[in-house]
Amino acid sequence: MPNTNQDILTILYTNDLHSHFGAMGRIASMVNELRQQRNEAVLLLDIGDHMDRAAPETEGTMGQANVDVLNLTAYDAITIGNNEGLTFTPEQLGQAYAGLVCEVVCANMLDVETGKPPIWMKKHTVLTRAGFKIGLIGATAAYAEFYKLLGLDALDPLESIARSVNELRSEVDLVVVMSHVGLPFDRQLAEQVPGIDLILGGHTHHLLEEPLWIGQTAIAAAGKFGRHLGQITIARDELTGRAKVIAGVCLPVESGPEEPHVVEALDIHRLRAVERMSRTVAVIEEELPVRYDTESPFGNLLAQAVRRFTKSDLSIINSGQLLAGLPAGEISEGMLHQRCPSPINPCRMKLLGKHILYSLEQSLLADITDKAIFGFGFRGKQLGGICVDGMDIIYDPTAPAFHKIIQASIQGVPIVPEDVYSVGTLDMFTFGIGYECLKQGNDQEFLLPEFLRDLLRMELQTAGAIETCFYHRWKSQTKELNEK
Repeated sequence: MPNTNQDILTILYTNDLHSHFGAMGRIASMVNELRQQRNEAVLLLDIGDHMDRAAPETEGTMGQANVDVLNLTAYDAITIGNNEGLTFTPEQLGQAYAGLVCEVVCANMLDVETGKPPIWMKKHTVLTRAGFKIGLIGATAAYAEFYKLLGLDALDPLESIARSVNELRSEVDLVVVMSHVGLPFDRQLAEQVPGIDLILGGHTHHLLEEPLWIGQTAIAAAGKFGRHLGQITIARDELTGRAKVIAGVCLPVESGPEEPHVVEALDIHRLRAVERMSRTVAVIEEELPVRYDTESPFGNLLAQAVRRFTKSDLSIINSGQLLAGLPAGEISEGMLHQRCPSPINPCRMKLLGKHILYSLEQSLLADITDKAIFGFGFRGKQLGGICVDGMDIIYDPTAPAFHKIIQASIQGVPIVPEDVYSVGTLDMFTFGIGYECLKQGNDQEFLLPEFLRDLLRMELQTAGAIETCFYHRWKSQTKELNEK
């Protein structure tokens, strides 16, 4: 007998929207159109990183704008990405999700104190649509060291998913994994864990315009930033009656009708966010410009803030964290957010002098400072040069590459290549992004949940900080002059 409408299920999904609210009204309209066409035989899922605190609507409402969109679009279930799990504390997420109508599903996250998932999360769940029983299992990238600092245990996602598959497989028609772990992991999962019908992926921002098949498991993903809406069609095998994936596509999210309720809600949240972030946090008498090719006061201020907060011998940060300088006058929370939107945390490490010196040499090369960097929390346009505090540098801009540093010293004592120094820096560098030698640091201590903009606020409120950020750390001097 051919399939009837009752035998067909459409699964729609989004992943890695990263608070691109401009796409959400259109996506909601597309979802509603498909619901009408399919007689409501639709399941709508989000695969994580719906929230991104780089967006003022998310920052100014602590995620409430995102939750309203999820509710108004009538999502059936979501999982969390690292942008939910690591840029909000569990308490903040609990407050945001208190008004969420659908379920949050994630199998590999436990509260350290209770050994159970947070009260706002389930390991897995079962939903029924169009006569199908669907087992939903979520998982997120396990940044265990970071999550531990927030009071969460991030478990191995493969083992956690396998346990949930074993629990659900005999009870459901279809097992769907919502995987915010990345495409390499999804391939491994399909190869090693039997019984999964469909993996909907995210985290690595990959776009699979049609499903990738590994054995009996289909893998799908819809790219990033709301540019596509994923669609999977499920039907029953005419001979066996078993549910199976029969088609998949990623629908381009192009201009067209937008869901008015979503647009209206976002307009309200945008106004509220501006109002909440208008609070004055400091008043400064002088403008603090920033530059990416040379030293600047605003870059120095951030370096000061990181060194003070991490209590280190010296600090190393990149000027690309700052998208613009600060004007003289009143400084608001919103202004700091606009200029430093990246959800990046400070960290402290032990670093060899030779790795410091190599990084300083890199900072004098335009092809390094002009480099575009993506991911790991960075929301800037280019890497930018190194800004320091606690260190003085003499360099020769005319010397060959990697021979420009004449001397770098701490309190007048030159840095020794094989000596170890306490360095305050940024968590993104520990992943080898940008100035890759900073990944070599030992005894890394990540300091959560403060972001760099929080440190800037504290530094602006510190007596004498504005004056010292104008002091030069980098001093240009040719070798010929030095020899005289």
